[in-house]
Amino acid sequence: MDLHRIRLGNTVFEGRNNAYLLSGEVTTLVDVGASLDEIRDDLDAGLDEVGLGVSDIDQILLTHWHADHTGLAGELQAESGAVVRAHEADAPLIAGETDAVHAERDIRLQRFDEWGIPEGKREELVSFLEMHDDLEGESADVTPLTDGERIDAGDGELEVHHLPGHAAGLTAFAFDGGSDGNGEEAFVGDAILPKYTPNVGGADLRVERPLQTYVESLVSLIDWDVDRAWPGHRDPIDDPSARAATILEHHRERTERVVNTLRDHGPADAWTVSARLFGELENIHILHGPGEAWAHLDHLVHADVAAREGNEYRLVEADPDISALFPKTKY
Repeated sequence: MDLHRIRLGNTVFEGRNNAYLLSGEVTTLVDVGASLDEIRDDLDAGLDEVGLGVSDIDQILLTHWHADHTGLAGELQAESGAVVRAHEADAPLIAGETDAVHAERDIRLQRFDEWGIPEGKREELVSFLEMHDDLEGESADVTPLTDGERIDAGDGELEVHHLPGHAAGLTAFAFDGGSDGNGEEAFVGDAILPKYTPNVGGADLRVERPLQTYVESLVSLIDWDVDRAWPGHRDPIDDPSARAATILEHHRERTERVVNTLRDHGPADAWTVSARLFGELENIHILHGPGEAWAHLDHLVHADVAAREGNEYRLVEADPDISALFPKTKY
């Protein structure tokens, strides 16, 4: 597989973004970065390094709907005529379909109430989100993908692996032979990252039972055992299964901290729990912090360890076995 990584700037979210170029019969970009002039410059420079331009792109594959991965898709499609593909769960948001956009914003307002975010912090968050609306760029005409599909890309083929949690439609694209001609590798978006643990609960409010959903995806990654992962941010991951296991353990530990918070504090809403976990929150973290807390609280409710009364949660089991709430893996 003729793979070229294009590093893109990102000062807003998790750090340097990646776009991946597969040149050949079906010249393909995997993710494209946010719609900013400086990021477009990075992308153009990366294409130029291998003697290509935007007009050479046949296909754009998007790992999930977040603007730092999709923002330039519509602009690039308009210039190149490329087919844009994304999982069917995220395609309507990337396409800017009115019903999908309004539904996501309605859920956001509902969660603000459920989580107990103070009015001043809500205003700060809304202001931050509106200030970065331009990252989304032009809407694209998106062809939906489903789990298990195989897609021609470059001079080879990619297989679609649905890994929801961080986003409802988060998708990995796997290829045989690897970037060095050996093994199996995958573009994984934000399913796992080399430095941060991807947010669950706040990053995509549409995901039901977000922590459980993400845990299942992590276990799938561990069992899949690809040789290398190419993430949406920062550098390649040479042992993806081990990284997925580390993130799984991180969530087990965080669940234990949530239980301790409820034990020490008594009944609490998601905002109060997030304050105990993360301290003072600003900007996008006003969404991600209580979202993460809520994902863990929801996990405890479904395990009958906690109960929800109104917007508050209380322990119903004083000393739960936290390890029993997470699957055992080979690690």
